[in-house]
Amino acid sequence: MNNILITSAGRRVSLVRIFKKELNRHFADAKLYTADADPSLSAACFESDGAYKVRKNNEEGYVEELLSLAIDLGVKLIIPTIDTGLQILADQKQIFSDHGIHVIVSSKELVEVFRDKRKSSTFFSKFGIDSPEIYQKENLKFPLFIKPYDGSMSVDTFYIKDSQEITEQHLSNEKFMFMEYIDNTIYSEYTIDMYYDSEHNLKCLVPRKRIEVRGGEVNKGVTVKDFVFNYLKEKLGYVEGAFGCLTMQVFYNPENKSVKALEINPRFGGGYPLSYLAGANYPAYLIRECMLNEKIEEYHNWENALLMLRYDDEILVHGADI
Repeated sequence: MNNILITSAGRRVSLVRIFKKELNRHFADAKLYTADADPSLSAACFESDGAYKVRKNNEEGYVEELLSLAIDLGVKLIIPTIDTGLQILADQKQIFSDHGIHVIVSSKELVEVFRDKRKSSTFFSKFGIDSPEIYQKENLKFPLFIKPYDGSMSVDTFYIKDSQEITEQHLSNEKFMFMEYIDNTIYSEYTIDMYYDSEHNLKCLVPRKRIEVRGGEVNKGVTVKDFVFNYLKEKLGYVEGAFGCLTMQVFYNPENKSVKALEINPRFGGGYPLSYLAGANYPAYLIRECMLNEKIEEYHNWENALLMLRYDDEILVHGADI
């Protein structure tokens, strides 16, 4: 069976629909399944061919439960979608591979680097890419930006205008990073969806200019093929251990054409549907590469200047037993 399982499905309705569509194009009878800690409250789970409750990814027995479920369902691809679950799946990737199951995650070494924003800064430097300066607590420069080194979804982030706004809670939190503040009146923020094949070569990248963000996820965005596209294509053509969709965030100053890289999340991001609709078909790449043993060629002919305006929609469940 050539089925796919998306984990931590949550509200990723668009991603589930996209994978389901592409899977059925290649295998008409295949199923797109979802897993979540609470499928009864996951909108995406109601869009799949079957939803299953699993432990949270930080609970003991999660990997074993997920593996057993994947085997029972005839799953060939597992698509993780949440930062906190990437490391454990990267660490245990071989266990799934032994059963013919591809977990779409980069190497454990690379996931560890991207999970720690301090190590990410060193990574960017290695590739000749600038990033916001990280300050030591005893040598702060204002204004600055505070965020957890392992954070996600813009949780616990603070803009600090001057020294009077720094609190003891900020300084005593060992997870907080103190970073150079990037002025968004000068820099534009971009998210870049990158696809790396199984040999760690960059096959496609789509920069998306973030116009409006809500809850750490792009709400309004537009595809842009400009300096950022050419710059990153040249810099990041090969990354050891990279595989599948990697989502990068950068700041770009169009006046002096400078780029400051913020982070990379080695998974599908919430705004990926815009890249898909522009023509960057990463789900099909994964199906072709992992399930059909095909080689993926470079593709950069996606639609430029495609604007996405998101809105709220509803999934209605009749007779819900909550």
